[in-house]
Amino acid sequence: MSDIDIPEDHPRYESLLTRHRIEDGVDKGITSRQGLIAQGRGETFDYLLGERTIPSAAAAERAAAAYLLLAEHPVLSVNGNVAALVPGELVELAEATGADLEVNLFNRTEARMQAIVDHLREHGADEVKGLTADGRIPGLSHERAKVDSDGIGDADVVLVPLEDGDRAEALAAMGKVELVVDLNPMSRSAQSATVPIVDNIVRAVPNITRHARELATASREELQRIVDEFDRDEALAAAEQAIREGGED
Repeated sequence: MSDIDIPEDHPRYESLLTRHRIEDGVDKGITSRQGLIAQGRGETFDYLLGERTIPSAAAAERAAAAYLLLAEHPVLSVNGNVAALVPGELVELAEATGADLEVNLFNRTEARMQAIVDHLREHGADEVKGLTADGRIPGLSHERAKVDSDGIGDADVVLVPLEDGDRAEALAAMGKVELVVDLNPMSRSAQSATVPIVDNIVRAVPNITRHARELATASREELQRIVDEFDRDEALAAAEQAIREGGED
């Protein structure tokens, strides 16, 4: 349900709803104006994918859930667009996997950081990291290098949705297992990921949560088997083919 006046039988309902969520995020000081451009770029790829979760993405989402459940210290990274689009869904994923939530921004200000932390708490989060910023990602300058040393700095597995390419590459260089949600399989973020999830974040996060709940009682051997069987190169190739040819069976 939404307080935005869009009829649910509108053929572009989901797309219009996400656009309004981003606009609302800008109004609340959660999302930057550049986030509007990024959202539009992502919508283009989603349209070419048929606005659905293709089979290779579904397999990636299951592998991501297995990685999060196997992790010693999983962290879900949150930027402005992510906070605007799936705040409650991220809280549910954190609860299903025991992961920490940490806010990390390219255009970082204390006001925006606090606004996103408060927004996540309004959607059920107990603890949100990111404000301490007592660690740095090697190889990056600028505010985007800042992390919490007991958050992403210490994490072994990090979900990084809608991430900048250079930051994704820098996290990979640190030896992190990166689970990247990105609708462009040719982006640097997707290309550097351990698990590239080429899907819309509004579908991907709930899908990962569903898989995590289904696998909650699985043995570590079963989780490891799911991880080992996932082929990142095949997933990227399948997503690119789906975009070029108009869908994946």
